[in-house]
Amino acid sequence: MSSIEKLLRIMKHLRDPSTGCPWDLQQSFATIAPYTVEEAYEVLDAILRDDMPDLQSELGDLLFQVVFHAQLAAEQGFFQFDDVVIGIADKLERRHPHVFGDNKIDNTETQTQAWEKLKAIERLQKHNQINLASDISQANINHSALDGVAVALPALIRAVKLQKRAASVGFDWPSIEPVFDKVLEELDEVRQEVNENQNMERIEDEIGDLFFAVTNLARHANVDPETAIRKANNKFTRRFQAVEMLIDEQSACIENLSSQELERLYQKVKKMETKTS
Repeated sequence: MSSIEKLLRIMKHLRDPSTGCPWDLQQSFATIAPYTVEEAYEVLDAILRDDMPDLQSELGDLLFQVVFHAQLAAEQGFFQFDDVVIGIADKLERRHPHVFGDNKIDNTETQTQAWEKLKAIERLQKHNQINLASDISQANINHSALDGVAVALPALIRAVKLQKRAASVGFDWPSIEPVFDKVLEELDEVRQEVNENQNMERIEDEIGDLFFAVTNLARHANVDPETAIRKANNKFTRRFQAVEMLIDEQSACIENLSSQELERLYQKVKKMETKTS
């Protein structure tokens, strides 16, 4: 028995109505979904910590989520685990004609363009508009270029995907310079709403536009905004905890310090980091 067969057998046993686990038997696609997302983030965390033993373990947890969903689907007659495996194998071959076919790809940029074109054809096929073998230019496109961008994605990741989809059909800034102007424009609109109207709904709307513009700036700068904000979070955590240590060394209480004193300590920590880097 292969390792994957063993895992599938365990999953099936956990869901056995007579002898299975009560908790597993109560689960559904909806109740398991949050765990699936959580396990994906734990995989990412292990990678960022460069912890290979933990990565091995977390990948196993993530695989179990796939097996769990496939078991639920099999029980309801939707599809089997093998269908999932065959589906992704076929998709990989289909989307890599330069590896498994006769197409020639000269560089990563050309490969990315070809990949997006194939994905667009697949989206059209979902709408029963063209055959997969057809050229996208021959298709009667009456659907949105933004179709299929999952609503449940983290907001920054979804923003980048939406922007890339729009850019794929020509809706994009020609260079990064106008994006700087757009960020400043959105920032001014936030300031105006805060200073003049103080309408929370409108302030939220303008701050959302600012986030979207900054995300666009990151995309044009070839920076992943999700990674950038994660690193910024880590940097702030490290520096703030260093400030707490300095305050503790002085036998002081952070709540009793003024904002100016706290800022002075924060700048001190930044300078200390600069000297040691």
